[in-house]
Amino acid sequence: MTTYRVSRRGASGPANVAYHSPMARAHDRPGAAANPLAAALDRVGDRWSPQLVAALLGGPLRYGELRAAVAGIAPNILAARLRRLEADGLVTSTAYAERPPRFEYRLTLEGRALGGAIRLLADWGALHADAAGGDHEVLRHAACGTPLEARWYCPTCGGVAGDDALDEARSV
Repeated sequence: MTTYRVSRRGASGPANVAYHSPMARAHDRPGAAANPLAAALDRVGDRWSPQLVAALLGGPLRYGELRAAVAGIAPNILAARLRRLEADGLVTSTAYAERPPRFEYRLTLEGRALGGAIRLLADWGALHADAAGGDHEVLRHAACGTPLEARWYCPTCGGVAGDDALDEARSV
């Protein structure tokens, strides 16, 4: 777990106080390296990062545009998440003004690779919006109007993999 030391000058008690970051990384926890889901959530598992990635899937945006695209995000949280996504290699920033410094943000290739997972998560949210008290439209097949479902498939033969095939693939 990530522990930070903070110096307290003039305060009674110990000079250094340790606290644990709420954004502690999964790789700081024992056994986390063997869990790919924990590794993914470590990078984009907070409330705001997936929404920022989703907003950037449409193309590069400036800070103000991102703030408008992600309703309810506080400016300090937006800045912190952008720094973290950039440090994780999911977002790049390009300066477009020097004084004051202003940046445009875009997804890297690795960040764009999250698009499918983010869309699936958004679709899951739309399908289960009733439980959350919302009313969102799910992705539908244009030809017949049926809600779309995600399936694993083999890109070589085009065959759809069922749960049994996924279990076999994990054991290989």
